[in-house]
Amino acid sequence: AMVTALLDGTADCIATDHAPHAVHEKEQEFEKAPNGITGLETALSLSIKMLHHQHRMPLLRLIHLMSTAPAHIMGLRGRGTLAPEAFADVVLFDPKSTWTFNARNSPSKSRNTPFDGHTLPGVVKMTISEGRIVYKA
Repeated sequence: AMVTALLDGTADCIATDHAPHAVHEKEQEFEKAPNGITGLETALSLSIKMLHHQHRMPLLRLIHLMSTAPAHIMGLRGRGTLAPEAFADVVLFDPKSTWTFNARNSPSKSRNTPFDGHTLPGVVKMTISEGRIVYKA
């Protein structure tokens, strides 16, 4: 249903709350454990795999749904755009290269993810936040 909504425009953005929790917080009865999984590391790649590769969503549309649209909805002026005077928040990635997610090597405090060991498209090469390089492969 979510894929259909994204493809037909009913859903107009993609975001993650990236709700990682430490292992000790998750190792309890399901009803008592906090909700959420680590998701920031895999969000772009899973979106490329599901929406672009499997459902043929144009890559520019996918990028819009993950950047410009959420910034607009949240009223974040100068975010989600490459316009002059914007904050220069940029992710450079290769949509054709693949990588394998390894939860043990993740910088997240959480290891709970259904995607551990999955090979995914979309290798992030660099992340720039407010004009400063904060990650470089």
